[in-house]
Amino acid sequence: MAEEKKGFFKRLVSGLAKTRDNIVAGFDSIFSGYSSIDDDFYEELEEILIMGDIGINATTSIIENLKNQVSSQHIKDPMECKKLLIQGIKDQMHVDSTEYEFENRKSVILVIGVNGVGKTTSVGKLAGKLKDQGKKVILAAADTFRAAAGEQLTQWANRAGVEIIGGQSGADPASVVYDAVAAAKARNADVLICDTAGRLHNKKNLMEELRKIYRILEREYPEAYLETLVVLDGTTGQNALVQARQFSEVADVNGIILTKLDGTAKGGIAVAIHSELDIPVKYIGVGESIDDLQKFDSDAFVNALFDVQPDKAEM
Repeated sequence: MAEEKKGFFKRLVSGLAKTRDNIVAGFDSIFSGYSSIDDDFYEELEEILIMGDIGINATTSIIENLKNQVSSQHIKDPMECKKLLIQGIKDQMHVDSTEYEFENRKSVILVIGVNGVGKTTSVGKLAGKLKDQGKKVILAAADTFRAAAGEQLTQWANRAGVEIIGGQSGADPASVVYDAVAAAKARNADVLICDTAGRLHNKKNLMEELRKIYRILEREYPEAYLETLVVLDGTTGQNALVQARQFSEVADVNGIILTKLDGTAKGGIAVAIHSELDIPVKYIGVGESIDDLQKFDSDAFVNALFDVQPDKAEM
């Protein structure tokens, strides 16, 4: 496990290299370029955080927090602010273990997201992770809108070694979920993961579809814990934030899966989403293989973002 974590941390560090170049080079020049801590110093810090896609809300709160600490600890040297700033971002993004309640109970995970963000792939990887924890997992191919989604999910189901309840292309997604619930109950599954269509340009249809699915789950499977995860593409930066906001208007979103963090200059968006919407990033993806989806760890993420070597104890 420690080895796997270490490998993932390495991939995260290289994946966030462009984001780091965006943020860290600027930081270092500020921390070493200022001899005192004044308004200009804070203003430049603020600008770099916002340019790094960390978002206005998160940035304001991080800078406020830093100002309070500087004043209460009587800090005079700008270099001392760096550590405080990094810790402030970690605190901002901390995800409590209670956020993974669905791992401890019979549960249904609804996965939503627009096409092209890596949604079906994330469903497959998540199924593999939960199966590795010894859980009995069933997949529901309820994204019947995109012709290839069912085939793609079937391949992932085979790779992860889990059962899939499939809908034909064009079938009613709610009826696929209905069949999948019956299968999950009959086979005493621990987790049912539903891949659903995401069509934000037609929000009305999406809302109707989700409502139908929620109704079926409430009626047919009230004992199951319901988790709704939105998949977002890390390379789209502020656009991902807009999507997260739109999805949270139509669904009761509990968490985010942030994909494609390998090679994006916009990795700071993870901080922005958490802060602006108060929805935690629960998983991040940095590649194509089944192990490239991992639980979000704010320490590891922020260490990778700032190229801080993690303590051996943390790994």
